[in-house]
Amino acid sequence: MTGRFITLEGGDGAGKTTQAELLTAWLEERGRTVVRTREPGGTDLGVRIREIVLHERGHVAPRAEALLYAADRAHHVETLVRPAIARGDVVLQDRYIDSSVAYQGVARGLGAEQIRSLSEWAADGLAPDLTILLDLDVAVGRARVAAARGDTFDRLESEAEAFHETVRQAFLDMAAAEPRRFLVVDAGASAPEVQRAIRSAVGPLVGIDEG
Repeated sequence: MTGRFITLEGGDGAGKTTQAELLTAWLEERGRTVVRTREPGGTDLGVRIREIVLHERGHVAPRAEALLYAADRAHHVETLVRPAIARGDVVLQDRYIDSSVAYQGVARGLGAEQIRSLSEWAADGLAPDLTILLDLDVAVGRARVAAARGDTFDRLESEAEAFHETVRQAFLDMAAAEPRRFLVVDAGASAPEVQRAIRSAVGPLVGIDEG
């Protein structure tokens, strides 16, 4: 079978974990091997980097933050993602280059093109076959996170609402610029409705035809 690389993007609370779980079960029931992973944190090295970028106390310079994400990506792609695709697996990944562009490039003001160039170099040019953007009102997403975890927010979740509005618009702008790669789904719909929209795009990509 041909390996596929599918990424999930969107703001905090958009339901990426829930949808990844549902999609994984659906694919595995139909005979596909799925590798679920995330950035940062998909490898042992990535777990340590994740702890720094999301939970480090005090200030982390934006450029240092961007470089830490790029370091995680370089190691993750080389040691986990590419080998899985080469085996014919479906890699289902929570966040990838688009998150770096949205958060560090646009919201942090480091420059979208500069961050994309750095990220693509780190990933040695690996692009997703499909990017699923779960789009959700920022206030709704933050309320979901608060309901799930109380007031425990990581460094990025703790940014002001205006920061997250900028991130959301950056994702939508990227989706508009690359409509063939992106599937934009209203994450305010019910979980089953969101999953149906996702399966309608993923099925043909991985060779599943349910009529």
